Amino acid sequence: MKQETIAIAYGYEKDNNRTMNVPIYQTTAYEYESIESAARLFNLEEEGNIYTRIGNPTTAIFEKRIARLEGGISALAVASGMASIFYSIANLVKSGDNVIASTKLYGGTITLLTQTLKSFGVKVKYFDVHKADELENLIDKNTKAIIFESVANPALSVPDFDTITKIADKKEVITICDNTIATPYGCQPLKLGVDIVVHSASKYIVGNGSAIAGVIVESQKAKAKLKNNEYFSKPDESYHGLVYIDKFNDPFIARAKLALLRDFGAVISPFNSWLLIQGLETLALRIKQHSKSAKKIAKFLKKQGFKVNYPFLKDNENYKYAKKYLKYAGGIVSFEVDSFEEAKKIVKKLKLFSLVTNIGDSKSIVTHPASTTHQQLSKDELKKAGVPEGLIRLSIGLENTKDLINDLKQAIQ
Repeated sequence: MKQETIAIAYGYEKDNNRTMNVPIYQTTAYEYESIESAARLFNLEEEGNIYTRIGNPTTAIFEKRIARLEGGISALAVASGMASIFYSIANLVKSGDNVIASTKLYGGTITLLTQTLKSFGVKVKYFDVHKADELENLIDKNTKAIIFESVANPALSVPDFDTITKIADKKEVITICDNTIATPYGCQPLKLGVDIVVHSASKYIVGNGSAIAGVIVESQKAKAKLKNNEYFSKPDESYHGLVYIDKFNDPFIARAKLALLRDFGAVISPFNSWLLIQGLETLALRIKQHSKSAKKIAKFLKKQGFKVNYPFLKDNENYKYAKKYLKYAGGIVSFEVDSFEEAKKIVKKLKLFSLVTNIGDSKSIVTHPASTTHQQLSKDELKKAGVPEGLIRLSIGLENTKDLINDLKQAIQ
């Protein structure tokens, strides 16, 4: 099956009612066949529905489809994109461990790493995705993960996948790639050697800003690295000594679901899973149009004399990586003006672009990261993250491109 067909047809076996649309199983709990069956389910001896906190039939269909679209073996949908990032890291680290992160990351991810996980005794180191050789000297015996984005938000950096995955495999460190902006149609990190992919499914996957959700996808190759992590190789006493690496082909997702989702409880609503399923059906068409329109607008802004960030501009530092690793770069364009105040002035004058801290919507959005998503960072940290104070981020929607360009013209004059 090709990706477009997978997104529409995969993973749904029609029930007795033969409904064309996937049903919404809007339920908290499930009736067990017998007390013996219930005991087997809770002891993981039998597959089936236990409680929606750790599984739901509607959610399962979305998980099957996104896993197949990404080229993975298994997926776990959760309540938000940040939940997917937190679970992916928490699934690997303990106090005293460290994570290596790209210097160009979403502000929420940076805050999680530098503030929340710091209080858990987990340290973070940083590397430049275009100087990935530095990973050789950064990785130590306590390094449990390397995290980066296929297209960084909002710096739009595209990583050197080959070097990152080569070094990570040599050192047996799990790689985590946030593929939110590119989507599975624009980039398939697992096929480029990455171990774990995460998404904020609230963005392009749902496509219209109607649901908060996240998803984690595991690759076939991740299991070999997990043998060195005690969470997976030693008995889990909460399941009577179960060893994830022995019992499951997808131990990363299995533990994220059976331990972290069970205990932290950031569960996705079945209705939101259903919305994501609807979004997947049109994602192939939408990401193509978002990317086409974004490139047109990037070229327009370039002609106006701005410093423009878009990976498929030929003079952009990311162009060679985009050509090598991406099919589409998504609909995000950023450009720089001289100051914080000038950025605010332009944002205020825009009419078709709504001032919103979101991306991937069918409606066009403008964000000033320095005063919103990256507000918690100092001036130096902003520069390191590729988010200077005068940076304006645009999420190009599905409106007519000429109308969007006219709106930008009146705002920058």
